[in-house]
Amino acid sequence: MLNKIMYWILVVLTAVSPSLVQFLNLPQIPRGQTLDMSKFELVWNDEFDGDKLDTTKWGYEWWVTERKGGYWHEDMVTVENGDLVIRAEYKDEPMDFRYGDIDWVKPYKSGYYTGLITSRDKYEQCRGYFECRCILPAGTGLWSSFWMMNEGVFNVDGFGDDGTEVDVYESMYYKDHWCGLNAVIGGIHFDGYGERSQGDSTGKYFVKGDPYKEYNTYGVEWNENEYIFYINGIETGRTSKGGVSDNPQYLLLSVEIAGHDGIADADRHGTGKITHTPKGNWPVEYRVDYVRCYQYK
Repeated sequence: MLNKIMYWILVVLTAVSPSLVQFLNLPQIPRGQTLDMSKFELVWNDEFDGDKLDTTKWGYEWWVTERKGGYWHEDMVTVENGDLVIRAEYKDEPMDFRYGDIDWVKPYKSGYYTGLITSRDKYEQCRGYFECRCILPAGTGLWSSFWMMNEGVFNVDGFGDDGTEVDVYESMYYKDHWCGLNAVIGGIHFDGYGERSQGDSTGKYFVKGDPYKEYNTYGVEWNENEYIFYINGIETGRTSKGGVSDNPQYLLLSVEIAGHDGIADADRHGTGKITHTPKGNWPVEYRVDYVRCYQYK
């Protein structure tokens, strides 16, 4: 009920004074252009219809096992009932360590486990429209994301045209957070992740209904001039800061735990601190119905 009341309050505020909504850092209502799919053709997709991950399209590989406040492990990723499922769960006993004798990879410990998949070294694309349909994980202290990367993101040269992390959406604001209210955020990052890192954001946008129980679509149109972000086919924002990437990028779907050094002890950008009590719906699931990539006709 509170969610519906706040939604209509935001509808009125957005109509009366969009700048006030932005100033107060409240979720906005998607109100931009409607996506025109007639200019695109489908070139790559995964509908997750099987009973296991299609490893010709996706891998589990990343540079480290430890990821922010938890660990990424391939056993936290399954395909079932037409969905990709990435679970987040607290493990009293460390999961199996499978990276062999690699001293720069930190072994698993007790803590929060979740996962990611990536099309790195399997599929990359430059420009077009990219979309996933999913149900967000219902929990504080974590977030899911559909995003794109390439190695040029790490080049610190003042520009993003050699590579830009494109966060199609991140679910940083679980519904129990007072200023979150079923909101997600989109944006970009370039020039690495150090002191000279740069980026831009669409701001928070409200997802009508209950995105923790209902499927919604999140997409981005990447053209020569800008990135345009969408929720359910309605524009939420656009940016061209740093210049638009001219290089192919790979896809990622992930859940991340707020924190550092494998310890979940942070409130990251409004996620709240994590809890794995029964009230917190643990373990939580990120369910993805499909990922589809389109090129311009």
